[in-house]
Parts: sequence; C-alpha cells; structure tokens
Amino acid sequence: MKEIVIASSNKGKIKEAQEILQEYKIISMAELGVQIDVEEDQDTFEKNAIKKAEEFAKATGGKMCIADDSGIEIEYLNGFPGVNTKRWLKGTDRERNLAIIEKLKGVEKQRRKIRFTTAIALSNGKQTICESAYIDGFVAEEVRGENGFGFDEIFELENGKTLAQISQEEKNEISARRMALEKLRQKLI
Repeated sequence: MKEIVIASSNKGKIKEAQEILQEYKIISMAELGVQIDVEEDQDTFEKNAIKKAEEFAKATGGKMCIADDSGIEIEYLNGFPGVNTKRWLKGTDRERNLAIIEKLKGVEKQRRKIRFTTAIALSNGKQTICESAYIDGFVAEEVRGENGFGFDEIFELENGKTLAQISQEEKNEISARRMALEKLRQKLI
C-alpha cells in the first residue's frame, strides 16, 4: 500500500483524508516524528497549500505529502476572513465562530452567503500538483451541531442544517476536501 504523509495535526482532517483516500496509507506528521511549522503567508489558499506541501516533502526526504489550506469567505464582509480564517482572531474555533456571528448580527440570510474553499497540494519535493474545491452556504445565526470542527457549526447548508448537524457520511458527499482530494487522486505523482 502506498503511503502519503499528511501535513496536519488536525485530527478531523486526518480522519477525513483516511476515509476518502482508502487505497493509501495516510501517515500523520506526528507518526513520522517530523515537526516543522510553515508560515502561511501567501495570498491564496492554493499558494499556501503548495508552500506547505513542498516544505513538508523536503523535510521528509521526498516522501509524498499532502497539505491543505482552507477557509471561509463571507460575501457581506468582502471575502473576509479568507486566507486568514484560522488566524484573524486568536482563540478557539468557537470564539472565532461567535465573533463572525456577531459581525453579521441583524444581516438577513440572503446577505450572509459564505463559501468554504479547500486547496490541497501534493508534493514529493520535485513535483507538485494542487486542486481546489468549494461549497457554498450561509452563515448561521447561532452555532449548531456537534459533528464537526472549525467552522462547521456556523456553516449552514441550503437545507437549513449546519455542517456540524449532518452525519460524517453526508458531509463526505459534499465535502470540498473530498472533491479536491478526488481531483488529486486522478493526478497522483
């Protein structure tokens, strides 16, 4: 079985990658004992993902590595927080989610449009490919659901449920990460 190192310590992302790329053995950076911190200083999700995948592949001696950058863009807030999704406010995911809800207090649903984008890069240190995918929805007026991480609890789908209120199987069916990983799978190095 071929191995792919995932440049993440996020248990949710690791689990999702393992469920989607079942034909590969997914190894986390912690399992390899390699600790590097790549600064996400690029201006697009794609550029950040590529930078991370290439740096991690080099740090592992050319192992096939995947890295992602993802985040939300809120139309009413002119694409905020974008590439700074995880960094615009120090604190927990819940604290960031509550702060976004506060920023949109009193804004009607149709103006609360949100896009979740995931860019995933795959690199062996010599060759790199990157794919992106996204899903659209609305920012919920309150946090709802227990089945997710990050912004899942405020990302409301057309059916009125948040990503954190649907099952993992349902989430995998519409997952931007799944779509990007499936695009990559067809181009694996």
